[in-house]
Amino acid sequence: MKIDIVTIFPDFFRGPLDFGITRRAREAALVEIQVHDLRAFAHDRHRTVDDRPFGGGEGMVLKPEPIFECLEQLGLPPQETRLAEDSAESVVLLSAQGARFDQAIAARLADLDRLVLICGRYEGVDERVGQHLADREISIGDFVLSGGELGAAVIVDAVTRLIPGAVGNEASTRQESFTAGESAATVGPSSTCGSGGLLDYPHYTRPAKFRDMEVPEILVSGNHDEIRRWRRRTALEKTYRNRPDLLKASALSEEDKELLARITGQDFDTKG
Repeated sequence: MKIDIVTIFPDFFRGPLDFGITRRAREAALVEIQVHDLRAFAHDRHRTVDDRPFGGGEGMVLKPEPIFECLEQLGLPPQETRLAEDSAESVVLLSAQGARFDQAIAARLADLDRLVLICGRYEGVDERVGQHLADREISIGDFVLSGGELGAAVIVDAVTRLIPGAVGNEASTRQESFTAGESAATVGPSSTCGSGGLLDYPHYTRPAKFRDMEVPEILVSGNHDEIRRWRRRTALEKTYRNRPDLLKASALSEEDKELLARITGQDFDTKG
């Protein structure tokens, strides 16, 4: 996979790209990441990439010319071609007005051959970039950042770790929080369960007792079926407590609904 990042602060990515899974995936040639300095495509003496907004208002707006020129030099197919269902390339504009990034979007982006990330800045980007150049706008959350660089780093990390071979144990990426799909033990040993779109179950490691805090006894019992049930119940508890919205979007089994009824003290209806 190839990822291109367009930014006015290329040095920002020296840190995020040089550690952990992203670094290992680059060294293993699983992903190629190139950072492009947008100012290199501004041809005036001051390398200007922004200007005041038409109609007045506060702040500055990134100009369209440098962004269009940069992407044209990347040799991408036309936007209408990229928007086809079977396209293997996509251009994403990082924007506070974009669709909220989640694990499902990360999985779709990880299936691409090439991903281009445009980092917005200042008050935003000329709307013609979003309409005629980018294929989609993405936001990493319902808050405003100073620019799209942090969002781009988040997307690169989330996408890279889903590329086959990037994570040592690929099964672990199917058992994490938010990962939709199979939730039963068929994704791993009988003691594990995939999240099925919920939050992950709690994890413990050695020592079994630390400062009078003990690991739940069931986890050291050796009873894998009971461990699986405990993990599923605690995942449901944590999701109900921290992210109840995820429950309505998840395909819950009858066992899940029975567990939720015990947790909440009431019948649980995912359609409610």
